[in-house]
Amino acid sequence: MNQSKRTIKDYAVITLKGMAMGAADVVPGVSGGTIAFITGIYDEFLGALKNCTPAALLIWKQKGFTVFWQHINGSFLVALFTGILLSIKTFAAIIEHALRAHPIWVWAFFFGLIIASIVLLARHMTQRWRVRDIAALLLGAALVAGISLAAPTQLPGHWWVMFLGGFIAICAMILPGISGSFLLLLMGLYPVFLGAVNHLEWDLLISFGAGAVCGLMVFSRALSWLLNHYHQVTVATLTGFLVGSLNVTWPWKEPVVTMLNRHGEEVVVQSSNVLPAQFATVTGQSPDTLLAITFAIAGVMLVLIAEFFASKFGKS
Repeated sequence: MNQSKRTIKDYAVITLKGMAMGAADVVPGVSGGTIAFITGIYDEFLGALKNCTPAALLIWKQKGFTVFWQHINGSFLVALFTGILLSIKTFAAIIEHALRAHPIWVWAFFFGLIIASIVLLARHMTQRWRVRDIAALLLGAALVAGISLAAPTQLPGHWWVMFLGGFIAICAMILPGISGSFLLLLMGLYPVFLGAVNHLEWDLLISFGAGAVCGLMVFSRALSWLLNHYHQVTVATLTGFLVGSLNVTWPWKEPVVTMLNRHGEEVVVQSSNVLPAQFATVTGQSPDTLLAITFAIAGVMLVLIAEFFASKFGKS
């Protein structure tokens, strides 16, 4: 949509989409990039990020702030990141509680989201599937599945480590199917990040944010270039990322590796997928199979409804 034609209502909707992205980003295994794609703002998001370079400051100097602001699609970015930041601060505790209280329901819902997203992303293939596209899909799926099976490590929560974590995590958050928070979990920085958000530890948050900004500037341009020059293979790879992430969001898991969080509570940081019947045997808990299927269907329906309204109302 043309920036000049957007209304306050349009930007409010963008903020809501940003809140959905932020909520997804705090869940290990779900990507904010997936939500951006579902809600129809992925291309505009990448395009706006790509223009946020030092060259944009030269445009400001030579042509004025208004031209600069339009060049970077500033109003869109402000509305979107306002939603993301509000959501991360607001929903971090809520999602933590939901994952502890009803993990099967939550993971089943995201599993449904991703299944529908795979179908929608595959529709972006402009040509028939070629051998190279299938190979890219399989490689992308294997990469994400391999990351999800990797053993977590533990890095110190120093400012420079948080900078590195922000750089890596934000790159993953842009990609559908790769969870930045899951990579933080693998690095042992996820509890440090949540603690910094909940307790407003500004030194760590600023370091993380600086790393994220640098990551956005570098990676958004690289991904945009790939989509422009190798669209078919890139979309196939992104689709593979989503396929691989189904391994992460499978609802029934058997704990493999646990660790103590900052409150001294034991939390699961690595698990293996099991069938519902095996889950009941291993954990002694109800697999809630029917409810899980219901939540998965709800996730699929939400994506289809979002896609319908996005296409009907111009994906504003």
